[in-house]
Amino acid sequence: MLRIGTRGSPLALAQARTVRASLAAAHGVEEERIALTVIRTTGDMIQDRTLAQAGGKGLFTKEIEEALRADAIDIAVHSAKDMPTALPDGLMIAAVLPREDARDVFISRAAKTLRDLRAGAVVGTASLRRQAIVKRLRPDLEVIPIRGNVETRLRKLDEGVVDATLLALAGLKRLGLTDAATSIFDVDEFLPAVGQGIVAIEARADDSTTRALLGAINHEGSAIALVAERAFLAVLDGSCRTPIAGHATIVGGRLQFRGLIAKPDGSESFACAREGMISQAEALGAEAAAGDVDRVEEAHVASRLRARTG
Repeated sequence: MLRIGTRGSPLALAQARTVRASLAAAHGVEEERIALTVIRTTGDMIQDRTLAQAGGKGLFTKEIEEALRADAIDIAVHSAKDMPTALPDGLMIAAVLPREDARDVFISRAAKTLRDLRAGAVVGTASLRRQAIVKRLRPDLEVIPIRGNVETRLRKLDEGVVDATLLALAGLKRLGLTDAATSIFDVDEFLPAVGQGIVAIEARADDSTTRALLGAINHEGSAIALVAERAFLAVLDGSCRTPIAGHATIVGGRLQFRGLIAKPDGSESFACAREGMISQAEALGAEAAAGDVDRVEEAHVASRLRARTG
């Protein structure tokens, strides 16, 4: 029996069940022969502060990866955007499902779009990326952190804690809550997080049997896009403490990548774009990030000089 490790949130369980159904269909077995093991993570237990304040990425994967390394489970199912830049020794992303819509959505009872919100309105999000882009587009808005699963965030909106919130369209679709979206951002306006919309399946690198089973459900195009995006993140040493966005697509057999790094308050941002052969996905992502690192350092030097002479 194959054992899948997953968080216990409604979205995490929906994703794990999709992986289970895909594996069962691909190998002609009953779904009941594939077990789901729910594992509570540090990220699930911490609700009183943002992930950035609690230590960054990996808080939703640590305990699941520990179970995987201990052979308590055979595979781990994650939202790719929750995965740390560097995986634990001996583990690898062995497969990904076809990417769901990677766009972000705007949800409000007070306005139809972010642009329509009144000056000083309160937007709730735990994501520094979303905070930075909101402040870049609407510096007059207040952004406060709100934690919790999708349902919890929607409830806080209804309770009037915030005037608006932002969520991933992929998660709403997987939960059957697409109608909750007031409007959908265009990718060009609101660049997604690295890995957003992708369900990643992690396995032990030396478990060739399980890796072969996963190969039957791997979506090559989504996997290639994720390689480019994670390479971008790796060069920037991305964590939940840094507002970073990165999104790759394959058009006409070529990979197109766009990236963004910003200050949390949206006051400065650096965008980049690369295009090339899909075989160069990792190099393209890393190259895009290297250019951003240079520009960020230049901006920091200029800022220090202004402070000294101002």
